[in-house]
Amino acid sequence: MTFKAYLVEDSPVIRENLVGFLEDVTDAKVVASASTEEEAVAWLHQHTGDWDLTIVDLFLRRGNGLGVIRACRHRAPHQKVIVLSNYANAAMRERSRQLGADAFFDKSAELDQLVDFCAQVRASLPG
Repeated sequence: MTFKAYLVEDSPVIRENLVGFLEDVTDAKVVASASTEEEAVAWLHQHTGDWDLTIVDLFLRRGNGLGVIRACRHRAPHQKVIVLSNYANAAMRERSRQLGADAFFDKSAELDQLVDFCAQVRASLPG
């Protein structure tokens, strides 16, 4: 079963590569993307039920991923939010978790764990 992913990433190259990776490897359908905190938060508020997984980078063109995580705190139980960042230190992982992130993955070292998490999201979809 395909799940709907929303991607918040400011680098066009990384965003394009992630879309291909997610759709080819994890059976996701990337429904939209944003490159700024403001754009991401607006989309999330306008499309509350249109995603199953939101993937957030911490550093964005304007704003940051922490505000995006915060904007997801009233999501449905099946909707998951993860951070995918190169800035994967213990303090940032903990701060992301405190704001409501379900998981945190290092872009350069934890893609296998991201794939496993996506499989869990897909398996837990209602219906």
